[in-house]
Amino acid sequence: MEQSIKKLTLAAMFIAIGMILPFFIGQIPQIGNMMLPMHIPVFLCGLICGWQYGAVTGFVLPILRSIVFGRPVLFPAASAMAFELMTYGLVAGFLYGHSKWQCVIALYRSLIVAMLAGRAVWGAAQIIFLGIGGNAFTWKAFMAGAFLNAIPGIIVQLVFIPAMMVILNRTGLVHFRKHNAQSNTMKGTR
Repeated sequence: MEQSIKKLTLAAMFIAIGMILPFFIGQIPQIGNMMLPMHIPVFLCGLICGWQYGAVTGFVLPILRSIVFGRPVLFPAASAMAFELMTYGLVAGFLYGHSKWQCVIALYRSLIVAMLAGRAVWGAAQIIFLGIGGNAFTWKAFMAGAFLNAIPGIIVQLVFIPAMMVILNRTGLVHFRKHNAQSNTMKGTR
């Protein structure tokens, strides 16, 4: 019970960070869009709290921000982002939580797979949502939106998120560790 209250509190904190972080980065829309400020708290939530919390946080954040602040526009941008960020939180949290070793290598593996999966889901959502509006979503638009324009944000994520996890590990707030089954076996032999 105490653990789920802690995770719920952390998830709420990550939503709050995701609500305000774009104000600091996104004052110039071209730069803010490239830095992907809402992605970072969702990845951290999935990695720290688990895939369930990461998925819910990722889905809620862009829609809530759209309703409260009008940015991103609810349809199709925030709607497609909701599925994209949900995938980031879910995949990163699931892969990292089920890694044999929870370490920097597992972090990178989880982040990269989650980034690819999230971008694929975003592309599929854009095809569906723009198709509903009678617009086409081209391969060129997908590549530009998912990868080319996002390169600065991807670099920031691949540097900042593992660095933050290492700092949290050193402070004792998050722990790198072996897989639970091995940890339990090792505890029983002491």
